[in-house]
Amino acid sequence: MATTPTYDRSGGGEQAGAGWVMFAGIMLLIVGVLNVIYGIAAVDNSKFFVHETQYILSGLNTWGWVTIILGALEIIAAFSVWAGRGFGRWFVILVAGLSAIGALLSMPAYPFWSLAVFAIDILIIYGLAAYGGQPIEA
Repeated sequence: MATTPTYDRSGGGEQAGAGWVMFAGIMLLIVGVLNVIYGIAAVDNSKFFVHETQYILSGLNTWGWVTIILGALEIIAAFSVWAGRGFGRWFVILVAGLSAIGALLSMPAYPFWSLAVFAIDILIIYGLAAYGGQPIEA
């Protein structure tokens, strides 16, 4: 009876899911920086956003401040998940969940960006919930 050989496709003994954890951290950092930039633009009442829109809660200026705060939390969370502690994993899941909710609530201001951030946040939550936040070894 012949057996089929199995190969390690992970690239040499990496922990299962280390790629998802790295992906979650990188995407969280990128989205965090961009959220801070978009938040500053919203506070400044930039012409980039859709004007004369109705928001569920408050206005564009308030959502700008919410986006700045979420962006700062996302940047902190990215470094927290790379540290690999259990707290970092749950902190990132919490921040990504808040960011996903915030993205859906700010959809009148920038609809396509909100949907993109929502999708990325769901992938971040999946990656950390499924594979955890173990330290990534170089």
